[in-house]
Amino acid sequence: MRSEARAAQPQTLEHVYTLFPRLRERQGQLAGTLSGGEQQMVAVGRALMARPSVLVVDEPSLGLSPLMTQTVFEALKAVNQEGVSILLVEQNVGLSLRLAGRAYVLENGQVVNTGTGAALLADPKVREAYLAL
Repeated sequence: MRSEARAAQPQTLEHVYTLFPRLRERQGQLAGTLSGGEQQMVAVGRALMARPSVLVVDEPSLGLSPLMTQTVFEALKAVNQEGVSILLVEQNVGLSLRLAGRAYVLENGQVVNTGTGAALLADPKVREAYLAL
C-alpha cells in the first residue's frame, strides 16, 4: 500500500463503510463466512483501500441477487463519480451500459462495437443482440 493510502486508511475505511453499510455491520465476521454479495463488497472495498486511480472489476454481478447487484453497481457509480476510472468486464449489458462512459462490445474476443454507454444502449443492434428487448 502506498504511504499516502496508508496514512488515509481510517478515512478510506470510513468511506468504504459509507459505500457498503452492510460491511460495517459485519466488520467482526470472517470474509469467507459472508454471503456472495457481501464478499463482492469486501473485494471492492479492499481494492479501494489502496486509493487507486483505476479500478479493474471483473464480473461483479456474477452469482449475486438483483438487489446485491444493484448495491454493487451503485457503489461503482459513486466511486467513478469521485474520479476513479473503472475498467468493468461484465455480462450484464444493461447495467454496464448505464454505468459506462465508454463501452466496448466484444464477441469471441474481438471488438465489434464501441461508443458511449448511452449510445450503445440506444443502438437497435445492441438492444436486439444483448438486451432482448
